[in-house]
Amino acid sequence: MAENPQNIAKNTTWLTSAYIFQKIFAFIYFTLIARWLGATDIGVYTFAISLTTLMAIFIDFGLSNVLIREAAKYKDKANDYLNNIISLKLLFSVITYILVVIIINLLNKSHISLIMVYLAGIAMVFDSFTLSFWAIFRAYQNLKYEAISIVINQILISIVGIIGLLLKFPLYILIIALVCGSLFSFLYSLILLKTKLKFIFKLDWNKQVIKFLFYIAVPFALAGIFARVYSYIDQILLSVLIGDKYLGWYEIGYKITFALQFVPAAFAAAVYPAMSHSFVNDKERLKIIFEKSIFLLLIFSVPAAAGIALLSDQIILLLYTSEFQPSILAMQIIIFSIIAMFLNYPIGSLLNSCDKQIVNTINVGIAMLLNIILNIILIPLYQHIGAAIACLICQFLLFILNLIWVPKIINYNWKYLLIKTLKTIFSAILMSIAVIYLKTYLNFIIVAIIGALLYGSIMYLIKGFTKEDIIYLVQAIFKKTPYEKELIDNN
Repeated sequence: MAENPQNIAKNTTWLTSAYIFQKIFAFIYFTLIARWLGATDIGVYTFAISLTTLMAIFIDFGLSNVLIREAAKYKDKANDYLNNIISLKLLFSVITYILVVIIINLLNKSHISLIMVYLAGIAMVFDSFTLSFWAIFRAYQNLKYEAISIVINQILISIVGIIGLLLKFPLYILIIALVCGSLFSFLYSLILLKTKLKFIFKLDWNKQVIKFLFYIAVPFALAGIFARVYSYIDQILLSVLIGDKYLGWYEIGYKITFALQFVPAAFAAAVYPAMSHSFVNDKERLKIIFEKSIFLLLIFSVPAAAGIALLSDQIILLLYTSEFQPSILAMQIIIFSIIAMFLNYPIGSLLNSCDKQIVNTINVGIAMLLNIILNIILIPLYQHIGAAIACLICQFLLFILNLIWVPKIINYNWKYLLIKTLKTIFSAILMSIAVIYLKTYLNFIIVAIIGALLYGSIMYLIKGFTKEDIIYLVQAIFKKTPYEKELIDNN
């Protein structure tokens, strides 16, 4: 029987909602502990997480992505696939954990950093196994339990971490909080596999199955390595090259910037299925979805970047205290990367939905290499500001590299997007002038509201934004095609 699109949409809503909650809750939690700890300690905490998160890809090695795909195709083999992957991960976990221990000892970090990395390595192992357990539920089109786990995990981490700090436990209580969250998710997913899906666990080293899984996993592993290094190398290099205090200053702007990532991520979750279907059935509809997606994310990201940059001094001093004043300039630089980051989501969705995943991976690899080079050059010269500059450059490089491929897939109307972009920039400039004037007299929250209303009004007056833009996109995404209606009728 064909899958019901309504069920798929419901599953996507569960997971998207959970990720949005997690992003917001995690940002609040980070803000609280940053105020409590100060720049150096928050840098130590961030380094431990960054190093182990980067190394975690060598445990999973793309196998969870393979598991989703193959278990969805052959559900009768899902248990066998999972057992072989678990067996491999036991070996990979030992090797990777030993590597983490060797690396942190070679870096000559403080004793507290050693303890935190050792503990974070435990969470790294639990999370890798949990990733494969949830892969089975994704293959079975059931994302509700994973969504519940994400929410409880973040709440548990926050409760243990805050109580630990209130009781004046050592800094590593924050990593113990992470281990608690990871252990919960591991046990919860494991129990559900046994009770809901009746899976039987055993060590299995089937050479044919392992060879088959590895052959498929290599492209996924390569993409994962590129993405992880690209995302975390700046934080690791900051800590190693100039110290944890600078990483703490950098992390404030980085966290605020990437806390906004849930907006394009949630948007892409709705757009991606529509793009995939339209690529096969309706190229004109695909073109419309792409153009409107780019435009709507553009009109949000440009004023958001400008407004946050102008109000960053008030935001940081209010949320994080004067100790983080050196974070202001870094944040003003990094925040403009949300424009490229937002626009990369619909472009990446287009490439992936149109069988151009390899292109996406190569482009991320190029951006990763430049990111490493720029950070090695700029961090010793400009400290955390250098890392912020590298982040901004590489985000826009990735956007340009991906955009080059779009005309090879669809004949989009670049003149339409150029005009909309110019109107967006014009409106954002006028808004910025008002924000600069008002920020000396009013609270930044009031200024942000006035700025948003002013920006929207200007856009509407110059016809940069119309009701038809929203209606067009909603119809393109949610209007049921004959194919989709047939699927619903058959279920």
